[in-house]
Amino acid sequence: MIANLVQLAAEEEQSPLVPPGPELLVGTIAFAIVFFVFWKKLLPNINKVLEQRREAIEGGIEKAEAAQTEAQSVLEQYKAQLAEARHEAARLRQEAQEQGAQLIAEMRAEGQRQREEIIAAGHTQIEADKKQASQALRQDVGKLATDLAGKLVGESLEDHARQSRTIDRFLDDLEAKAEATR
Repeated sequence: MIANLVQLAAEEEQSPLVPPGPELLVGTIAFAIVFFVFWKKLLPNINKVLEQRREAIEGGIEKAEAAQTEAQSVLEQYKAQLAEARHEAARLRQEAQEQGAQLIAEMRAEGQRQREEIIAAGHTQIEADKKQASQALRQDVGKLATDLAGKLVGESLEDHARQSRTIDRFLDDLEAKAEATR
């Protein structure tokens, strides 16, 4: 029966989709050999390479995650340092303002003290100049009064002690009158 089929198949026109029997057998054996070599030799190597790549990718991802975690940690540290530096700068500014205000207050107090010293020295100088002017004026008025009295009387009033007492008495009277009119 198989022989009849083979003969019928030979007699019929050969279909292009169905290869002849011996070629089909040789193709199947060749495919089995290639598949066996592929399955025994190439497939483990391919799987090994794929596994290495997967491990490398996973390791790379783990390294990237670790690097990202470390970068985040460093970023947080930098942010903390920056915030600390800003607080320190604000504190230093505040201290500088306080020191500036203190220096201004000290300089004002020193200026006020110097002003008061200058005013006191000026008053002292004015008082000394006033006494000196009063003394010089007293002497000049006394001399003029003595000269005038001498001319009126017609004789010289040269006695120095008497002259001095007379002048002092006259000026004291003038000062008393001046104070009484105030």
